[in-house]
Amino acid sequence: MYLETIYILSQKSSAVRGVDVGDYMGFSKPSVSRAVGLLKKDGLVITDADGFIKLTDAGLQRAQRIYERHTVLTRLFCGLGVDEETAAEDACRIEHYISDKTFDAIKEHMRKYGRL
Repeated sequence: MYLETIYILSQKSSAVRGVDVGDYMGFSKPSVSRAVGLLKKDGLVITDADGFIKLTDAGLQRAQRIYERHTVLTRLFCGLGVDEETAAEDACRIEHYISDKTFDAIKEHMRKYGRL
């Protein structure tokens, strides 16, 4: 969720701070600091001297994949008649666990029927 949030915020502004991430997600500063530290350890983000968070190339690739899954699954669920809020919440849960094979099949199905 943190990578996706950093990605979304970085699309709106080139300067993403931990406080921005916390405000967007409704999480405390210590929670964000811990998560950012773990992401840094995994080589997915870097922080500069001013505390701004930037995605590494690996972080950007992963964030884009997660965001695509979120948006496609949300669109699919809405197309099935699920309200947008529930669809987005369910997509957020599923996006982290669905296999590439199944997700690719969903995208292909949606393309075939003009939903993507």
